[in-house]
Amino acid sequence: MSSKRWLAPWKDSAGKLAIYHCISRVVDRRFVLGDVEREHFRMFLRMQENFSGCRILSYCIMSNHFHLLLEVPPMPEGGISDDLLLKRLAATNSDAFVAVVAKELAEARTQGREDWAAEIHARFVYRMHNLSEFMKTLLQRFTRWFNRTHQRSGTLWEERYKSVIVESGIAARTMAAYIDLNPVRAGMVADPAEYRWSSYGEAVGGGTKGNGKKAREGLVRACMSHHGAGFEAEKWKEISRIYRRMMGLALGRKNPARLRWIHGDGRRGLIAQNR
Repeated sequence: MSSKRWLAPWKDSAGKLAIYHCISRVVDRRFVLGDVEREHFRMFLRMQENFSGCRILSYCIMSNHFHLLLEVPPMPEGGISDDLLLKRLAATNSDAFVAVVAKELAEARTQGREDWAAEIHARFVYRMHNLSEFMKTLLQRFTRWFNRTHQRSGTLWEERYKSVIVESGIAARTMAAYIDLNPVRAGMVADPAEYRWSSYGEAVGGGTKGNGKKAREGLVRACMSHHGAGFEAEKWKEISRIYRRMMGLALGRKNPARLRWIHGDGRRGLIAQNR
């Protein structure tokens, strides 16, 4: 797993965002992530996001690797509330497990045992707001599911995931577009909106939950965080035009004869040229 040398020096600063481009590949670059596997990987990805407090800005799950643009905010000063802790635990644990923790916390608060309550929080919060813990847990959870499903054992991923610090602003927006264009560059689709297992595909198509709100929030943040935009899905209509244009320009620079960008309603834009 990644070592601390990858962590941004401003990771605990409220003044500068800690954004990372992460990538991990299947061992031997084997193409083992089919439709079912990619759907489950996205499920684990969203579960880990809901637990950790980290936010996914952009992602793409390919057949033998994945890309992830992840914002790692600092832990709130003073920690998180009991209610938020239980809500986050519910993202990755059973109702019964959360109920046990809730009971412990209630007893600690009733007895005025702040040291006990702090110990309960400490069991879990060290894995929150932390890049290394996010990636380690995500890869381990998916590996366990994959091995059980395919009756195999051993490691699934290459030894170490890679992560690179990305500045907010143009760099983050460009990296998000690079990630969403992976299936187009690989020749899997002509339009990035047609690829289900990416942030843009989810934002446009809605994903399995039907609305794509999480994906739209992430892309708005990736594109406009330097202008103060948060995770505001309602700004997607405005941002989507900028983002589509950026993806079209990126592909045009790479191979102008292959693709052109049509400015439409946001659901379709990239049309393959028959040349």
